[in-house]
Amino acid sequence: MEYRLLGKTNEKISTIGLGTWQFSEAWGVLEYEKAKEIVSKAIEVGINFFDTAAVYGRGKSEEFLGRAIRELEVRDQVFIATKIPGDFLSRDDVFKSVEKCLKRLQVKTIDLMQVHWPPAWHNYPTCEYMRALERLLYLGKIRYIGLSNFPPELVESARNCLSTTDIVSLQIRYNVIERDAEKELIPYAEKSKMTILAWSPLAKGAVTGKYTPENILEFTDVRKGDPIFYPDNFKQVYELVKALKEIAQKYNKTPAQVSLNWLISYSPVVVPIPGAKKPSQVEDNAGAIGWRLSYEDLRKIDEISRSIRITRVIW
Repeated sequence: MEYRLLGKTNEKISTIGLGTWQFSEAWGVLEYEKAKEIVSKAIEVGINFFDTAAVYGRGKSEEFLGRAIRELEVRDQVFIATKIPGDFLSRDDVFKSVEKCLKRLQVKTIDLMQVHWPPAWHNYPTCEYMRALERLLYLGKIRYIGLSNFPPELVESARNCLSTTDIVSLQIRYNVIERDAEKELIPYAEKSKMTILAWSPLAKGAVTGKYTPENILEFTDVRKGDPIFYPDNFKQVYELVKALKEIAQKYNKTPAQVSLNWLISYSPVVVPIPGAKKPSQVEDNAGAIGWRLSYEDLRKIDEISRSIRITRVIW
């Protein structure tokens, strides 16, 4: 495993992390022992960065992750990141929700507390929730603060609310198909020395090579209705998938490994956090590390990817 520094800190986090949205009804890993096997395999292959959220399974993901880390006795080896949703951002709710996260994770301190999305449906002032998080940092309940799904303008506004600390990470949707983050967010993070935590780095499995235009309508999980798998969109995606398969054969790798390697090659601030529904997928994701795509193959993927035009207007 390779490691990268988290933002401006001296914290070394694995270049490939583990997202745990899978531990929920959305993806179907609902048995604790299966979740524990996934966490155990991640630690075995050198992954030390684990990302969860209060909304994943209404706390189930945090509970599974926290229990597994406690039972495996690896708390001092791992870096735990979680998130509180935009609905929980009144000052009192920030304290209350963080306390609940701590209990579910069974830890005294959360390494990285992130705001999951801005309070778009409510009118909580930005400085109200950011200063509450800063207070929790003073009190030792959290160590670092990050933002998830925030545009640069709101990131800047949030940073201006902090007195003695700064945002260390931005968690965003980013994969070889959905690349809008390259326009503003990644340059902003590079300039500000923040880490980009790329969620959905495998486009919900679209780039793994498992799916074709003929079988994409079989989903019963969170992917059902996802615009990427809309037939007109996936026809374009499949052209990229075929290229990823071809390139993967050259390196004796999988399309998923090629896709993740492309992401970490794009910028030194990018840390993908793919999920996994079984231990073998964790191992496959970790196999994206320790080698690099050639310039020619990076450019080939880039050119095909840039030709894709995903529309979300599907009805």
